[in-house]
Amino acid sequence: MTYTLNGEFIELHKLIKLLDLVDTGGQAKILIEDGLVLRNGVIETRKRAKIIKAETIQIGDVTITVV
Repeated sequence: MTYTLNGEFIELHKLIKLLDLVDTGGQAKILIEDGLVLRNGVIETRKRAKIIKAETIQIGDVTITVV
């Protein structure tokens, strides 16, 4: 899955919600807090982490490439 970034960055929890991987922003935050989200292969626990171009986010078997 590819996400085209229109600004300088997007916060991690907003990206997950925007791509409809969860029903609510709260669910996105729980996934992140529980250590189920990888950012460039490393567990990311900051809900408001600033995701920029060329980063990869992985949640289970879903991989998001930010371009």
